[in-house]
This record gives sequence, structure tokens and C-alpha cells, in this order.
Amino acid sequence: MERKEILVIALIGVMLLAVGLQTIQLAGLTTAQVSVPSSGGAPVKAASTSGGSSPSVPSNLDNLPSMVGGC
Repeated sequence: MERKEILVIALIGVMLLAVGLQTIQLAGLTTAQVSVPSSGGAPVKAASTSGGSSPSVPSNLDNLPSMVGGC
């Protein structure tokens, strides 16, 4: 084998190893409950997607035009 072929095979192996490790980390994140503190210090209530009512929209979004861009 030439030196370039060995280098390419080694790089592919390192990339596959990195992908495998990231897959394991991602699987761990999806099963773990992660708590991220907010910058204000006050607890943040998670948005609920269940239920029949529509989510509340901030008042500054009420005045947006119905169509942005285009003709």
C-alpha cells in the first residue's frame, strides 16, 4: 500500500470512531433529562404541546403582516 492509501484509511477510521462516539452521546442525551438554567435566574416553564387550546402568542407578534416578502 502506498502512504496516501494508509492515510486515507486511517482518516476514515478516525471519522467512523468520532461518529460512533457522537451517536452514543446523542442516545444518552435523548434518554437523560437535561436542565439548563436561564440567564435571568428565574425558572422557565416549558411550553406544553398537549391539549386542545392553541398556544399563546406574544403581543409583539400580533402586528406582523400576513405575508412577508414576495410581490
